[in-house]
Amino acid sequence: MFEVHHDKGRRIPSRQLLPTGLRALILASGYWVLSLSLTNISGSVASAIGCLLACFLADHFLKQPPLERYRTAVVLAACAILLSLGITTSQSIVASSMLANLASPLTGYHIGEFIKWLFIAVTVTSALRTFALRFSWGAVIEIVFVASAFVIALSAHRNGMIHRPYFIGDFALMRGIDPSAILMTFGCGAVLCLAALLMVENNHRRLPWHFGVLGLLCFSLLAYVQIFGLPTPRYTDDLGLTGAEMGDGSSQDDNPFRDGENNADNLQAPVAIVLFRDDYQPLNGSYYFRETAYSQWNGNLLDVTDREDMDRDLIENFTNTSIEVDDGLLSETATNRVRTSVGMLTPHRRPFGLESPDVYTATPNPNNLRFKRTYDVESLAPDFSFDDLIGQEVGSDDWSGEVWAEYLRLPDDRRYQQLAEQLISSLRPQYVNDPFARAFTIKSYLDENGIYSLKNAHAYEQDPAASFLFGDLTGYCMHFAFAATYMFRSLGIPARIGIGYSVPASNRAGGSALLVQAIHGHAWPEIYFKDYGWVIIDPAPQQTLVDMSTDPQNNLQQLLGDMLRNEASFNEYMGTQQSGSFPWQILLDLAYALVGLALAWGYAVKIYRLWIPGHTKPHKLHKVGYRAILDRLSALGYRRKRGESRESFAARMAVLAPSFDMATRQHLACALGSSDWQRTDQVFDWSGVSNDVLRQLDSKIPLWKKLLGSLNPYSWLSTR
Repeated sequence: MFEVHHDKGRRIPSRQLLPTGLRALILASGYWVLSLSLTNISGSVASAIGCLLACFLADHFLKQPPLERYRTAVVLAACAILLSLGITTSQSIVASSMLANLASPLTGYHIGEFIKWLFIAVTVTSALRTFALRFSWGAVIEIVFVASAFVIALSAHRNGMIHRPYFIGDFALMRGIDPSAILMTFGCGAVLCLAALLMVENNHRRLPWHFGVLGLLCFSLLAYVQIFGLPTPRYTDDLGLTGAEMGDGSSQDDNPFRDGENNADNLQAPVAIVLFRDDYQPLNGSYYFRETAYSQWNGNLLDVTDREDMDRDLIENFTNTSIEVDDGLLSETATNRVRTSVGMLTPHRRPFGLESPDVYTATPNPNNLRFKRTYDVESLAPDFSFDDLIGQEVGSDDWSGEVWAEYLRLPDDRRYQQLAEQLISSLRPQYVNDPFARAFTIKSYLDENGIYSLKNAHAYEQDPAASFLFGDLTGYCMHFAFAATYMFRSLGIPARIGIGYSVPASNRAGGSALLVQAIHGHAWPEIYFKDYGWVIIDPAPQQTLVDMSTDPQNNLQQLLGDMLRNEASFNEYMGTQQSGSFPWQILLDLAYALVGLALAWGYAVKIYRLWIPGHTKPHKLHKVGYRAILDRLSALGYRRKRGESRESFAARMAVLAPSFDMATRQHLACALGSSDWQRTDQVFDWSGVSNDVLRQLDSKIPLWKKLLGSLNPYSWLSTR
């Protein structure tokens, strides 16, 4: 069966060359991707070269004396010593003043990086190949290495940071390409590399066809993204702002206190982009975007109201047209009308708007792959200071007695009123009965004594706000908001809890776009003042046990803002970035089109060759019928070898599919001109024999092999 005589010296090296070369390229791609964010171009080139050299040298020498006699620990120790030597040499070159004087410090740095990464690649690859050649589980380590290289290089792109890593984001934006396209290409490449690395260890003869199938799967991924959009970033949402859209009369079913679930992980993920159509700077240093409010007592705590005469300034559902708020700010003399556009990057339960939204208008989505919803908002933003609120009355003349009572209800715990009255007792006589002075005193108390922390156990108490306020005063925004609102209400001040986002004004960085991130989710107390409406009086604890700051995301903010303005504007911006550069986007589109055409042509030929036996003339059945059976066998991995006769192939397949021998004899008899077989060919049931062959193979072929055979559009190319 195997030729081992005069062909031995020629055939064995050629069989080893393909898997070794392919493995070397796959590992080198892992080094290249990993090193791009860790070193300069010299280091990246050196890592790829070192990997290629190590793969070929290791596969050749590790199987021969004297290295094959050395223990694995000795080989690994030698690699470690060599790595230390290389790093030491690199550091010496970088620190050398002689090379810096002869050439330049930059040249010395490039040489040092080249040597360092060359030794890293050679030693690490040698260690990986040692494991792979000596242990059955060694190949898994190589796969883990390649997977880790891609994950580390692309990890910065997760959670919606589409401009990261910067070496990809900058490359894409300078050429007018959405970075996600390149990231998906990297991901597909990683899938192909990992799968190839697995298959190299088994049967490399079928590798091209496996690549065809995997290429089809990757192309399907791209098509899926084009149709259904990009995946939504995952992050911690401790305020219940995101998720499925709410229906009419919905309420907050979940406990708003989620102390045990809170953490700061993944909170930098972007959730929306806001474009300011009018210039506006908030007076208190932050932009507040309200999505909902807790105002009605449900017997345990404050909840979203189900009354139609409460919170009429809130919109419960998204609209496909336009909605005007029933009850906005009553006086426009102390407000600015500010127009904004909102693009949601992740689904939200309700629309949100700047402070006091007046009109919501649905807008066409300029980028449905990126944005889940887009709409315009007109808001009556505050244009007054806290000093203007001194002496102002609270509540509205339009409220009924029941509404007034609802905005004043609180837990049956006299400690709220006792603490509130104790705090305002220090006010000057002229301010003792002033609603704003009372509220600001309570806010100041929480500012000075509260401690901001995401880790506490108040949520599991009967009244989490009381546990916080009369306990350690350690909690997060929800605790501060509930405690302040209850104390406001205990003094006869109508209040509620606003839920939404609070973004520092400095994040705008002078532009018109403002990025809203998950970390900006916030809860705050609000008081209703006559002629002013709902006014935010937000406690700001001076002590904090967790860093809730965010790094500036100016590039991402600008990118998403240009996407949201409109598609023409974004394309114009991209055009300015790609002037004079190579048309990468055109090439990508052309590549996608060619791949699609190639797949369509492959499937068309495959289906035709299987379909034609039932629709051809009788005298051609011995050709097309036999060819159809061979196509089915090829798809399952059974094909005639080069130089193997049809009779030998049939004999080899007889153990698996006895009916194939009869089909082969019928084909040869007709092809060679036997009159007896030619006469019987007209009644020979080629379709039945083909089905018999498949039925005989069915129990012997694993399911994954059948699926791959069905998906492979070019399995017929290997038919002989």
